Amino acid sequence: MSEANAQGAWAGGVPGQAEPDPRRWLILVVIAVAQLMIVLDLTVMNLALPSAQKALDFSNVDRQWVVTAYALSFGSLLLFCGRLADLVGRKRMFLTGLTGFAVASAIGGASVNFEMLVTARACQGVFAAMLAPAALSLLTTTFTNPKERGKAFGVYGAIAGAGAAVGLLLGGVLTSYLSWRWCLYINLFFAGIAITGGALWLHKQQKTTGGKLDIPGVLLVSSGVFCIVYGFSNAATHGWSTPSTYGFLAVGVVLLVAFAVWQGRASHPLLPPRVVLDRNRGAAYLAILIVGAGLFGIFLFLTYYMQVSLAYSPVISGLAFLPMVACVAVAANVANIVLLPRIGPKPIVIVAFLLLTGGQIWLTRIGVRGDYVADILGPLMITGTGMGLLFSTAINTGTYGVDPQDAGVASASVNTGQQLGGSIGTSLLNTIAASATTAYIASHLASLHGRPSAAILHQVQAAAFVHGYTTVFWWCTGLFVAGAVICGTLMRSGPLQGMGPGAAPAPAAVTEESSAV
Repeated sequence: MSEANAQGAWAGGVPGQAEPDPRRWLILVVIAVAQLMIVLDLTVMNLALPSAQKALDFSNVDRQWVVTAYALSFGSLLLFCGRLADLVGRKRMFLTGLTGFAVASAIGGASVNFEMLVTARACQGVFAAMLAPAALSLLTTTFTNPKERGKAFGVYGAIAGAGAAVGLLLGGVLTSYLSWRWCLYINLFFAGIAITGGALWLHKQQKTTGGKLDIPGVLLVSSGVFCIVYGFSNAATHGWSTPSTYGFLAVGVVLLVAFAVWQGRASHPLLPPRVVLDRNRGAAYLAILIVGAGLFGIFLFLTYYMQVSLAYSPVISGLAFLPMVACVAVAANVANIVLLPRIGPKPIVIVAFLLLTGGQIWLTRIGVRGDYVADILGPLMITGTGMGLLFSTAINTGTYGVDPQDAGVASASVNTGQQLGGSIGTSLLNTIAASATTAYIASHLASLHGRPSAAILHQVQAAAFVHGYTTVFWWCTGLFVAGAVICGTLMRSGPLQGMGPGAAPAPAAVTEESSAV
């Protein structure tokens, strides 16, 4: 099939659509494994950090850089790597990202000092930025039949939503029974499966012809996202009043505004305005950003609550999240297979945000001596259902209907929203929790007469921690309500074009060439 015919088939109206790849379900497995590896890595290292810090003897101030180094390189290079995948070929970027991520993970696991570990984490972020948009764009161009696309994105959305919780369980198990180093070595197992499958079943993707890399756009957006992520990460440890926080944030905003202006003038824009100005896609990217910011409160502070207040072990804490993982998986597939073709993304996204809101309100009832079944299980299941509905719907909508030559950068936009949301949530919610905890301790100790006993002081501190958690949950409640209003207003009513019940199968996208890389 010629490129002209392939492009026409994607747009519709051309007789003789390309046959779907007979190995598309095997390709889905490969993509799912690669995506799981990326999502797991975002949380599995958090549980390994205390052990790594003790083994390599680095300070609390240095500890944040093990997470920040990954976030900086990953977030700032996503759009660049997404467009690069369109230009040089998605299979090549996919396999390169997998191989590099595996090598960086092995080096990180074998680290003998702090500098070696941080360098490896930064390299992981670089290769994750190559891998993530390539994986999602491969999914977008492989599955174009609406029914099959729903199933594929249901699986992908379930992994995107539940992978972080699975990472908490896996990190707890590996750290407790093996070593913190295995939180990095485990990536070699996932990468090996994905590399083997990708080499066997992926064809060489046809490149975008006539495309050029928007160098000014790359410099503006990469520098802007770097400054934003660094500024928010710095705020989490050094506060908002330091020049290294507000200065980087201000510069980042200016650079991103300049990037947006430049994209309207560039002859070959890095992120074509047509990708984000579609109301459904733009709202989908915004939904991913909002939920990414809010979910940090669920995973981090609920984990703190279970381990600090309820004295759960890391493994038990991870197991506690499993009911939520099950709800995510079920809801993601129901959303994409059953609901999205019938009612479209708007009502699903609104209901998802409202479910997340309800779960957060329920969590505000936790106490110092909480009970898992009465206080945690219900909110987790409601939250998991909302996550599954939202992630799968937003990811599908954010990549639906884009031209084949824009699949990589549209996929990168989804990942960028999630990464920026996580960085914003990390700093804002950490600051809110710390302020609420400090204020609670100060007000309650001030009301006591004389020097408090150790037992009284312990009780006040325990209650203060819980107060900090519940304050975060109230803020997340407001964030999710805002998401329901904003995204619900932006999105159009009705099914996505060509995805309604009884619609003809969507034409195949630009197909892969038969030659291997």
